[in-house]
Amino acid sequence: MAVNVAVLTVSDRSKDGIYEDKSGPFLVDIIRRKTEWNVSDVAIVKDEIEDIKAILVNWCAEAFNLILTTGGTGFGLRDRTPEATRMVIEKDAPGISETLRSESLKITPYAMLSRGVSGIVGTTLIINLPGNPKAVGESMEILLPVLPHALELLAGTNNAHHDV
Repeated sequence: MAVNVAVLTVSDRSKDGIYEDKSGPFLVDIIRRKTEWNVSDVAIVKDEIEDIKAILVNWCAEAFNLILTTGGTGFGLRDRTPEATRMVIEKDAPGISETLRSESLKITPYAMLSRGVSGIVGTTLIINLPGNPKAVGESMEILLPVLPHALELLAGTNNAHHDV
């Protein structure tokens, strides 16, 4: 199955050119090195609900299979990625975010401060990841074994159920 991926970095400082975006490019690199998926779009937006929401809605309309966001998931006053994502998703996929937090807690207690969410819009899966490159890498190690099956199910190309 051909998988089209979009990567969204949510960061005021990166959008304004004050801070180099490291997590977005790192995420793209992981996808290109460890999968045969196509990263079809990459963007950086400010921590503004309407800006985040607009790009998510646009990418869902373009029928991306997977949208990964990085940043804006913590306790910071400007962290708004989960709120924008909730406004877009049609179905929650809580097991993904719960597992990311649970597994990350084995590495750092700060994982409990992550508010990232995951959900589905039509045949698109959206997953919020932390903004820290190290946490992005750890999250992708957790996600990569199950994402192909999840994306096949969403695309309707695999109706088999695996024991969980």
